[in-house]
Amino acid sequence: MARPTDEVEYEQMLLARHDLAHHRGGRHKYALLERSAYILLSRIRIQGPMSNGELSEAFGLDASTLNRQTAAVTRAGLAERIPDPGGGMARKFRITDKGAKLLDQERERVVRSLDQIMNDWPDEDIAAFADYLKRFNSGIEHLSKRPWPRP
Repeated sequence: MARPTDEVEYEQMLLARHDLAHHRGGRHKYALLERSAYILLSRIRIQGPMSNGELSEAFGLDASTLNRQTAAVTRAGLAERIPDPGGGMARKFRITDKGAKLLDQERERVVRSLDQIMNDWPDEDIAAFADYLKRFNSGIEHLSKRPWPRP
């Protein structure tokens, strides 16, 4: 007999294959932001300016991977390097107005997709699902010792 976690593993695998920013009404559209930029900008927005080291630790990524990601968002004008507002030596990345606008637009695209997917769900079910996802993600964050700040 399969354990309940076997079912969770399978459904989580299926969930990971979907990119809601690219999906709308059964047709694929181009996303405004790459997935890595979407996550990176989301973190900077919620936490405030972050250094390469802070971002590397937050995401559990090596410096070279993170450097490629921060270079891409900087080249695109979505983030900028600024002196540490706290007076430290390391320069930090801050989301730009352009980056914030694209992040908002992308988030709205994802929410519209979720609205379509869950259009026949009662609000209570959506809220319960959100609570379970938060609990699931919080458990992963606890094990990895990389909590994600939440609004």
